Amino acid sequence: MNSGPTSPDTAQRYEMLQAGLDLLDQGITVFDVNLRLVAWNEPFLRLLEFPRELAYVGAPFESFIRFNAERSEYGPGDRETQIAERVAAAASFAPHVTERQRPNGRTLLLRGEPLPHKGFVTLYSDVTEQRYIENLTEYQNIQLDERVRRRTAQLENANANLTRANDEKTRMAVALKRSEERLRLINDTIPILIGYVDRHEVYQYANKGYSDWYGHPEGGVTGRAVLDVIGPHVYGQVRDAVKKALSGQQVTYEYQMERQGQTVFARSTLVPEITPEGETLGFFVFSHEITEQKRMQAALIQAQKMEAIGQLTGGLAHDFNNLLTVIIGNLAALQDHRPDDSAVQEFVQPALQSARRGVQLIKRLLTFSRQQPLEPQAVDIGRLIGNLGKLVRRSLPESIAVSTDLAGASIHALVDPGQLESALLNFALNARDAMPDGGRLHIAARSVELAGDAAAFDVLPGRYALLEVADNGSGMDAATLARVFEPFFTTKRFGLGSGLGLSMAYGFVKQSGGGISIQSQPGQGTTVLMVLPLTTPEADDDAAGDDAPHAPAGELVLLVEDDPDVRRVVRQQLVDFGYPVIEAENGVQAIEMIEQIADIAIVVSDVIMPGGVNGRQLADFVLSDHPHMRIVLMSGYTDEAAGDVASELPVLAKPFARQDLARALQATKRERS
Repeated sequence: MNSGPTSPDTAQRYEMLQAGLDLLDQGITVFDVNLRLVAWNEPFLRLLEFPRELAYVGAPFESFIRFNAERSEYGPGDRETQIAERVAAAASFAPHVTERQRPNGRTLLLRGEPLPHKGFVTLYSDVTEQRYIENLTEYQNIQLDERVRRRTAQLENANANLTRANDEKTRMAVALKRSEERLRLINDTIPILIGYVDRHEVYQYANKGYSDWYGHPEGGVTGRAVLDVIGPHVYGQVRDAVKKALSGQQVTYEYQMERQGQTVFARSTLVPEITPEGETLGFFVFSHEITEQKRMQAALIQAQKMEAIGQLTGGLAHDFNNLLTVIIGNLAALQDHRPDDSAVQEFVQPALQSARRGVQLIKRLLTFSRQQPLEPQAVDIGRLIGNLGKLVRRSLPESIAVSTDLAGASIHALVDPGQLESALLNFALNARDAMPDGGRLHIAARSVELAGDAAAFDVLPGRYALLEVADNGSGMDAATLARVFEPFFTTKRFGLGSGLGLSMAYGFVKQSGGGISIQSQPGQGTTVLMVLPLTTPEADDDAAGDDAPHAPAGELVLLVEDDPDVRRVVRQQLVDFGYPVIEAENGVQAIEMIEQIADIAIVVSDVIMPGGVNGRQLADFVLSDHPHMRIVLMSGYTDEAAGDVASELPVLAKPFARQDLARALQATKRERS
């Protein structure tokens, strides 16, 4: 048999097993995937009349075939071809059953079965008795002769067997050791933590990965208690699972621990070892790290939160803009009707300023929640950084000094101001995190001419606004710097950052036609350089819209708005312009009035309304059935009116001043003239 002892007990078991196999009436052989002999018994050698020296661990299958060929057991023909064919047939590892007539007159039944990992096991049975049962006397004589021959051969070869057994045991011990080393290599290489714990919660085995995970040297886990190996913090998380596994239940759980200064997560499955009698001897532990998976889940949750904030902010913005429309409209009306009353002006003016700041706040909230589309415009970089500096100072601890350098020149870039503010604020907050003990943050802007150095920003040569955000914090190494723009990549402690800030800033800058570059070294701080296309600001023509539009005699306006307070304010503004006004609370009422009142010249409608007909649908109806009417839409947030409405229709973003309404009405008149 192909097994060798490594201890006295193992040797005794080996001898017992070999003796048992040798007492079988059937011969048995086991060949591995390379067609090398692994195990056999004495009946095999006896039945096929092979010499004992032919059988040893590792003996090639071909040697037995060649031995038979050399003693002329095969028919006429090319002997080498016959040998090759029989070896090839064995290498197919296909199940087979065949009978062979031995030269000694015995009939052998050979049954071969493949093993799970290739190789095969073969049983050799003497079926002579079954084939010649008719002649009982002859069968008994053959049996008797065979037994005499077998016993005689056994006695003659007894001494040789003992000598050969020692050699075989030595070879088997070497093969077993090699097999154990291979198994150990596999267990230590696979990315799974494997251990075995007995019923007393003591490790009896742990692979290298398991030892490394808990910071122990290889082999330093076996023989130690679970609590001692994993520590009280982890044990407190897994204690109940361990008890369940020792009661015979398979259990899967997750836990976290501090490893090399970072929080890591793992998922483990405990598989009990249970005897046929139902006794639990211990359990196997199979674990793998899931830190990156947890990080991705946290990033997904963060993105879902952002989406929820966006949806919530969009709804709040619509309602809040309606409130601001009422507030600003009434305050502006009071200011217009009492222009010479200083007491009124003293209270109205600051209230108007605060309300208009509320308008800007809503725009920033919409930008933050991605409900506000990009609105590139000529932005005064110096003014934006000056205003942002106040917010940055309030967001940073007193231990961080903030300075700005705007080069004393007026620099305008074509960019969305809200997105630019968000990007600069993100850079400032990253700098704050890199300076936990305090430091310096410097924000500067200047115009530059990029030529050959344009490649550093991946932009075309030309004139740009260069913005710089620099700190003297901890800095980044080259590996971190190479990944800073990757979505969900972050160096912050788990749960404190989504890894989206820099990637979104990068996307915004590239979308705006600019580029971004980061310079950093460990201990030397970080400098973010951002270039944006320069532009020339347009002349301010706000004063041109101060005059009220001229209302032709008899031009009737249909005002469609579901909020009565907003409707009252807009109605007053239209009346002040000299327009007669009729009102509808929703789109259904508006359509009925349009069908019945032919004098309606202008429809001023909100976009989002109850009743089944919104402003977009109402505009479609007017354009198709009443093309002589003019249309002005009002929207609580800018992307609301996007859709099927014709792009030439003016859309007023709430809240709006009376001058904005005047310009919208004038625009519809010019387009229909």
